[in-house]
Amino acid sequence: MTTATLRRSYRASLILDLRGSAEAPEAAIERIKDVLKSAECKVTEVENLGQKEFSRVVDRKFPTGLYVQFHFDGPVGAPVAFREKLRLDRTVNRILVQSVK
Repeated sequence: MTTATLRRSYRASLILDLRGSAEAPEAAIERIKDVLKSAECKVTEVENLGQKEFSRVVDRKFPTGLYVQFHFDGPVGAPVAFREKLRLDRTVNRILVQSVK
């Protein structure tokens, strides 16, 4: 079995920074779902956890962020491809991808 045929379940937690963006939160979530689909992933669930305050504020102008979790199935290289596709996206502040059994 090659690594291209291996599929795993993942959970991606993102913090979105929508300051100065005219894009609605739902539109940003749909755009990120499209990025996952372009990385050959199947999105099973999306959880909008809402706007939350940071426990440690790094930037005084950015004390809260929109937390979103994506549950998806994809190839073994999907987390790396997903992070790379969103690396230059200004609305994505943080990305954490975990393998879920």
